[in-house]
This record gives sequence, structure tokens and C-alpha cells, in this order.
Amino acid sequence: MRFLVFQHGASDHPGIFRDLFAADQIQWDAIDLSKGESIPDLSPYAALWVMGGMMNVWQEEQYPWLKQEKAAIRAAVIDKNLPYFGICLGHQLLADALGGEVGVATQAEIGLLEVEPTAIGQQSPFLAGLPTPIKCLQWHGAEVKTPPPHAQVLACSSACAVQSLLIGDRAFGIQYHAEVLSTTLAEWCTDPASKGMLIDHLGEQALPKLNQAVQTHLQTLNSNARKLYQNWKAVVLD
Repeated sequence: MRFLVFQHGASDHPGIFRDLFAADQIQWDAIDLSKGESIPDLSPYAALWVMGGMMNVWQEEQYPWLKQEKAAIRAAVIDKNLPYFGICLGHQLLADALGGEVGVATQAEIGLLEVEPTAIGQQSPFLAGLPTPIKCLQWHGAEVKTPPPHAQVLACSSACAVQSLLIGDRAFGIQYHAEVLSTTLAEWCTDPASKGMLIDHLGEQALPKLNQAVQTHLQTLNSNARKLYQNWKAVVLD
């Protein structure tokens, strides 16, 4: 079994999910669109994963490859009914590509925060067995304003109404970051724009403080990631 992964920078990789893929003997091909790498034929792949990134879904003039990426997402989800897992930007791209609206967040979320399952989410097998609330790492300044037609919203937060969505029965996205490792923040902050966003939002000492919080709760974050992955796999993979 082989997955296709869209990345938008070297640090925007699947994190802990790489270990989970390996444990399941799942091969995966990473395509870094920010480096101009071409999107391959989707036919050999059992699933499409789309990771986060610092760009926004509407910045097609600055990042022309976004048009091809959205077309590939539509083809994967609509034409091929391919299982999909989107994280942060990948969640927003899923919504945008399938007819939803994404815009600047009313309130940016950066930090170790919590999301709550909606009434639908409480009954969803995608979130089964996860704690309520779900502790998670947030890092976004855009959000899904209007979900695509017929999408189900599975989770929310006080600042963001669409923290998780499901389109059909195989295309799943989360606004928050579940892929976190002990090295994740350090990797992200090698990008000046990413580090600047953190400092602007939480102050000059934000990185060491947030990193300490992540390390303290890493076992919980990783446990939640494993459960989310197991749920997704159980639902969408034949």
C-alpha cells in the first residue's frame, strides 16, 4: 500500500504519522509543491495526505501551483473517491477545492489549545475514543468560514467553528496539528515567517514557553494522533 503526501515545505512533513505508516508497512511518496515538484498520476495511490504550510489557499498568484493542487484534490476526492487526510492548510485546501470558503481567521490560534467534538462529531467513528476536549497544537491565521456543500463539521473551538470536517465518507480534515514530535516547533521556526508569526502572536519568549508545554503534553498529543490515525484507517481503508 502506498500513500501520496503533498508537502508545502521541508518542515511540513507527516511527523509522527511517518512512524505509524512504517509500522503498517505503508510506503509513501512526498511531493513538495513549494519546490516545484510535479503532482504524479494518482492511480497507484491508496490515499492522499495533504500537510500544512505558511501560504494561504487564496494566494494563487504568489503560489501558482495551488491551482494544480486544488485540481488534484478534487480529482482524488470526487473522481477517484480516494481516502484523504488533511492537516491545517490541507484541511483548508479540501474545503476550498470542494466549494467551501476559506478566509482570514476571526481570531488566529497559536499554542497548545483544545477543540471539542460537535454533536455530529460525538457520533463519528473518526473521533471515537478521543478525549473530550481534545488537547492539540494550533498554528493558523486562516480558517474555513463556510464548509463545502453536504460537509459534516466534526469538531470546533471557541475561536474556530470548523476544526474538523468530513466530506462524503472518506475525505477528512483537521485544522489543528496532530503530527507533532519533540522537534516540530524547532523545525517550523527555522522559517523566519513562521517564527515571526509565533512572536507576533505570543511574544518574544513564545518559542521556549510553547516548546516546554508541548514537551510536557507530548505523550497525550501523540496518543491522540495514534487514535486519530487508527480511526481514519479503520473507516476509509478497505
